[in-house]
Amino acid sequence: MDPLEGLLRSNDEHVASLDVGHFDAVREVQRPSVASISCSDSRVPTEGIWSARSNGDLFTGSNVGNQVWADVDGDRVVNDTVGYAVSSLGVGFVAVVGHTGCGAISAAYDAVFDADAEDHGAPAVHAAVERLVPIVEAARENGIVTADTPRPAGINRLAERAVREQAAFLHADPGVPPGVTVAGFVYDFQRAYGGADGTAYLVALDGETDPDRLRERLDPALHAHVGTLLSD
Repeated sequence: MDPLEGLLRSNDEHVASLDVGHFDAVREVQRPSVASISCSDSRVPTEGIWSARSNGDLFTGSNVGNQVWADVDGDRVVNDTVGYAVSSLGVGFVAVVGHTGCGAISAAYDAVFDADAEDHGAPAVHAAVERLVPIVEAARENGIVTADTPRPAGINRLAERAVREQAAFLHADPGVPPGVTVAGFVYDFQRAYGGADGTAYLVALDGETDPDRLRERLDPALHAHVGTLLSD
């Protein structure tokens, strides 16, 4: 099917799925309770992960590597999506959503471990990957990923590590008001965490990454959503 026609027919399906009053409460204003920042990867459905219905409950953003930071005038700051959510909309919960098999992490991995790796061309893409390279370098120095680690396993460990790092950044940054909860998740479609495809695994919450302590914050029925590929 032609891509344009495919989009418009899909929009027809979307329109047909909405109740008549779907947007009545949010036509003039939005009051989302959660901001979810995910990767632009086509296999990661930002709203679908949480079964959001596009009626104002979920503020979403996606970019290369599900990044929550940006560089402005030489400073690392909270990016526009998260900054607007927490400062202008009063969002009280931010979800950083990475995923297994991440291409941005793969590119950062290759930049560190493969001297012959090709540049990704577009300046903005190169800059996005470069922001992830220090995470890979630190993981190599700490033995989390080494040259002997199988590449797919290493990339998935790094994807989780990157989520942890970005969640920790938000938790500590003064640009995020006190009282905002910051959670980190890894969306798994490679069954790396041992569960069903499409499961979101909680890997960080307000600076905590220990799986046992994370489970203490959850209803026992949700304990299977806690996972880690890291030993530290």
